Amino acid sequence: MSETEFLTRMQHLRAGARLNSRVKLTLEWYESGRFHRVEGYTIDISPKGCLAVAPQGFAVGQKLKLINSVNGQACQALLIWRGHEGRAGWELGLELEKPDCDFWGLDF
Repeated sequence: MSETEFLTRMQHLRAGARLNSRVKLTLEWYESGRFHRVEGYTIDISPKGCLAVAPQGFAVGQKLKLINSVNGQACQALLIWRGHEGRAGWELGLELEKPDCDFWGLDF
């Protein structure tokens, strides 16, 4: 399969429209009975989730509370993809469990 064919195929596998947008966010979770919180930011957003960067790496399947730091909206999310660790942190593909139309404060 050529690179062009691969990229075309991957575009069709996406869950919908994406928008390049850097939104500050907070991730919260409980682990071993303790509350944890880290801050990060998005690379792109969609009605169903986002690609984010955070200083913490998680296991795929981890449930997190995702808070949009711009508008204060919160939603439960599931880590569906973890990419590479870079200087700024881990790339994280997050899927909103019950997407709210107002979560990002945008119309798609």
